[in-house]
Amino acid sequence: MNALIFDIEGTTTDINFVHNTLFPYAKRKIEHFVKDNQNDLSKIIDSIKSNNNVSSLDEVIALLKCWIDEDKKVKELKDIQGLIWKEGYAKGEYTAHLYPDVLPSFEKWKNSGLDLYIYSSGSIQAQKLLFSHTEHGDITPLLSGYFDTTTGAKKEFQSYKNIAKQIGIDPKLISFFTDSIDEAHAATDANFNVFHVNRDGLYNDSKFIVIETFDEARIINE
Repeated sequence: MNALIFDIEGTTTDINFVHNTLFPYAKRKIEHFVKDNQNDLSKIIDSIKSNNNVSSLDEVIALLKCWIDEDKKVKELKDIQGLIWKEGYAKGEYTAHLYPDVLPSFEKWKNSGLDLYIYSSGSIQAQKLLFSHTEHGDITPLLSGYFDTTTGAKKEFQSYKNIAKQIGIDPKLISFFTDSIDEAHAATDANFNVFHVNRDGLYNDSKFIVIETFDEARIINE
């Protein structure tokens, strides 16, 4: 192996942190944040208005809240959420959760010469914020790069081919860690090696290599 790529929710980080902490925080703050920063956010606001047939700022805010509830993968929402989360992290209102095996595994794999990457539906900005504000501090020095849906949707095999091309590594020398069956299939179709991360013990009949913790993953470079 030359590179390892990791999903976030349910893989490195408890999905409850994202859905029970980050999303509600953004929803609570978004109305005042957009109103207080509407000049700085003017391009994002105008994009939302033109693409969604809304005209007033209140309609934009209502739509943003609706997107949060529906977990929509909308760039404008991701951009604003990232700015709100940046404030929350800076104020120390929360720190990002990592499963206990993540940091020691990242350190081991990095020290063995592997490059580690993140691929998440959350924006690259949000990914960097999360890994720089973990319970263990800033672990971004262990990471070589980040990918989000601007590279392609996570359930489409072409996205994984795009990533392999960008990092310049043969797909057969890349391992992808995810808790999603659909993502596992897409990465496999792109000739990635796949570890199906089963943190909650839900998958008993997966056709992939199933691991409950990163400690169970066997990587050739180790």
